Amino acid sequence: MEEIVIIESKRSTWEKVKGYGYLLPAMTILSIFMFWPFFQTIYRSLFLTNNLGQNAEYLGLGNYTELFASESFWNSVLVSFKFVIIVVFVGVVLGFITALLCQKTFPGIKIFSTSYAMPMAIASAGMAMIFQVMLNPTVGIVNRILGTYINYLSQPSSALLVVGILTGWLNSGMNFLYFSSGLASIDDSLYESASIDGANGIKKFIYITIPSLKPTLFFVVVTNVINAFQGFGQINILTKGGPGQATNVIVYDIYRNAFMNYRYGYASAESVVLFSIVMILTIIMFKIRGKESA
Repeated sequence: MEEIVIIESKRSTWEKVKGYGYLLPAMTILSIFMFWPFFQTIYRSLFLTNNLGQNAEYLGLGNYTELFASESFWNSVLVSFKFVIIVVFVGVVLGFITALLCQKTFPGIKIFSTSYAMPMAIASAGMAMIFQVMLNPTVGIVNRILGTYINYLSQPSSALLVVGILTGWLNSGMNFLYFSSGLASIDDSLYESASIDGANGIKKFIYITIPSLKPTLFFVVVTNVINAFQGFGQINILTKGGPGQATNVIVYDIYRNAFMNYRYGYASAESVVLFSIVMILTIIMFKIRGKESA
């Protein structure tokens, strides 16, 4: 039998670098709008800045030392984690339930699907203003229905919960689309086989639906956690971090230190810490996902 000889042709220098040339426009845009501001933030966090945001005095890790010794900062961290838990729970549960409701065909299904996905099309600032009217202690529909005259946004015990529920509802529209796509990808033959074996609806849900949706659920949770840590607009409109510091999440504290107190270096240090927290949580979630898949 004649032996087949494979001759590898040598690539020219242009052919070797051509692929990087295609990536150059995207890398340039990312460098200008993402990487450069990120490294500038890290650099500025090492300085004391003036009111114009210009570096005035090198402090080294002075901003970080002051930051970690601040009770206000640690309160913001605690409030942020509480806020994230509320937002993720409300957003994921609402998105999942509404996606399940739209899996069955019935008259008006398109209207219901559109209404469930509507939150993703509403600006958080606009919805926050509507929510503010709804929660008005005298004319708001919430107090009218409950027969109360409570200003929930001025109560430290309820302000964070209210803002968290609003943010979770706003995220539920996109979650609805993700879960709907995941449910639609499940093979109907799995349910048919389970029915032949005598499985009821609850067993189908536990042993077929939930395991099949694990990748989608993981993706939804990760994206919701990241988005929740970045929540700002609704807090700025509804509570401005109050009452007291009940809703003063890290992002709003960064805004307050940078644009109200003009401490840009200190706010930059907070931004770096926030980035580190989100990155660590994301890595942990991916590690947990990897162990479950192994």
